[in-house]
Amino acid sequence: MSMSETPSPGLWRRFTAAYAALLSHLLVVAVAILIIPVTLQIVSRHTELIPSYIWTEEMARFLFIWTIIIGAMIGVRESTHFEVDLLPRLGARGEALARLCGRIGILALSLVFVWAGIQFTRFGWYRISELAELPLWTIHIAWPLMGLTWLVFLGELFVDDLKIILGKDVQS
Repeated sequence: MSMSETPSPGLWRRFTAAYAALLSHLLVVAVAILIIPVTLQIVSRHTELIPSYIWTEEMARFLFIWTIIIGAMIGVRESTHFEVDLLPRLGARGEALARLCGRIGILALSLVFVWAGIQFTRFGWYRISELAELPLWTIHIAWPLMGLTWLVFLGELFVDDLKIILGKDVQS
């Protein structure tokens, strides 16, 4: 099949690609914003130029957690999170089967994050943080959102691995 005959990706793959691009942009924004409270903390601790702001520590912690969560979401889609090469080369089908087994573990973990994350978010729904007085649900919701995102991205990864195992062509 030549390049001109390559079928265009389906709606699901276009959605997941757009969602991954959005997450990548959000990750850049989160890191860029994270620099502000961390810089304020450093400058206020080592100089007398600005007063010591207590809210900056809490804001940095919130942004740091979101940065980690978004990075984990992207890592599952790109198969760079939870991916360890321990087995010798097994051929395409063997490697796809090994990946599929590992992804079943990620699937189980995703379901735990969704279920427990919903409970965690309910716990913090009407609470606020002590220092910055931010609503805690804005940080708690990261866990079920990560679990749902993993489920979305695992869907296309499962399909790709199953196609390889069954000997079919995988659409990128």
